[in-house]
Amino acid sequence: MNYNETLEYLLSLDVFGWHPGLTRIEKLMETLGNPEREMTFVHIGGTNGKGSTTAMTASVLKRAGYRTGTFISPHLVSYRERISINGQWISEEDLAETATYVRSKVEEMVARGHEQPTGFEVSTAIAIWYFYQQKTDIAVMEVGLGGAIDSTNVITPVVSVITNVTMDHMEYLGNSIREIASVKAGIIKRGVPVLTGSEEADALEVIEERAREMGAAPHVVGRDLYYNILELGVEGTRFVVKNARGRRLELHTPLVGAHQAINGTLVALVAQELNAQGFTVSDEALVEGMADTVWPARLEMIRQSPQVLLDAAHNYDGAVKLKRSLNVIYKYNRLIYVIGMLADKQRIKVMTQLGPLADIIVVTKPNSPRAGDWKAMSREALRYTPEVYEEEDIIKAVEIALDLAEPDDLICIAGSIYMVAFAREYFLKQGTK
Repeated sequence: MNYNETLEYLLSLDVFGWHPGLTRIEKLMETLGNPEREMTFVHIGGTNGKGSTTAMTASVLKRAGYRTGTFISPHLVSYRERISINGQWISEEDLAETATYVRSKVEEMVARGHEQPTGFEVSTAIAIWYFYQQKTDIAVMEVGLGGAIDSTNVITPVVSVITNVTMDHMEYLGNSIREIASVKAGIIKRGVPVLTGSEEADALEVIEERAREMGAAPHVVGRDLYYNILELGVEGTRFVVKNARGRRLELHTPLVGAHQAINGTLVALVAQELNAQGFTVSDEALVEGMADTVWPARLEMIRQSPQVLLDAAHNYDGAVKLKRSLNVIYKYNRLIYVIGMLADKQRIKVMTQLGPLADIIVVTKPNSPRAGDWKAMSREALRYTPEVYEEEDIIKAVEIALDLAEPDDLICIAGSIYMVAFAREYFLKQGTK
């Protein structure tokens, strides 16, 4: 396959949808010779923040001198973003070559009577095989959905990370914090330390109970490593981490928001645990890697005058964090939203957080089959401001906001990552002003 044929192949696998269980990915990895058993991983799950934590961890490990693979999902613009080494996306040629080989193994296992793997399972196998062939020292793997039955759970890492647990993907994971935490805690492996930034008491209880069952030492932000925020600003987050012995280290990440201090403290815990296992992650690598982190479309200011802020706040917890940042960090006259969320994302609860701040709201349709009745959000928006617009086309919705905005206003484009990514590409093509 060439690159375009590879993308068509991966897209064709989406018809198989999401099916729980590890049987297919385990059989595929077995067909590939189980390369994951010879590799070193950090596994990162959670409801929100796992992408930011993955990006920071990979940046720190790169600074520490390790050849570091990173697997994320979904991507913003190019599928190649999902698989990278030391921050460099997989090339079109390497993706095509790797996918062609993995496809041959998929066809081999299916011919033997095994079930066809899903698209995400094949993507996971492509990433692992690529990292194996490229001889990465360590690979940072972001969980796709949940944990226990996510295809990335085929690995056994040296450290497991659960950023937090909030209500999301309830149709797959459960209808309570405890139920969802139980699925997230499924990434905990026997004897492998687990680190968490969870602040929910029920979630923390479930995680620690699972850790005890698995003989896995739990480490918790705020208990095993403390943090103190020094500065929240549009240029990022500055904070101090301190252990129980009083050892302090000041860190700065260009990622914006108070929640990034928690994510950054988790990364410091990862470094601490890796050092305990014989890796070398110096304070200098931690400081410089954190400062080097790039993670777009998360409180990303893409344009000035008027300010345009992008944030993939796609669920209720994300909306709470966005509201906090809009109240504390950003300065503006009027706030104009361009917002579009998937039907399964607690849109009413999200609007209770974001609506009261708004002067104008432009509701658009996420470019996803899960958009559902996208106009329902505008009916909720009318509870908070009389100036609500509906525009199905994402770019036209952005242009409505730009036409309405004055130079000292702030346009916040938020919601589905697919929608925010589409808007981001528009601004990059236009150039920032």
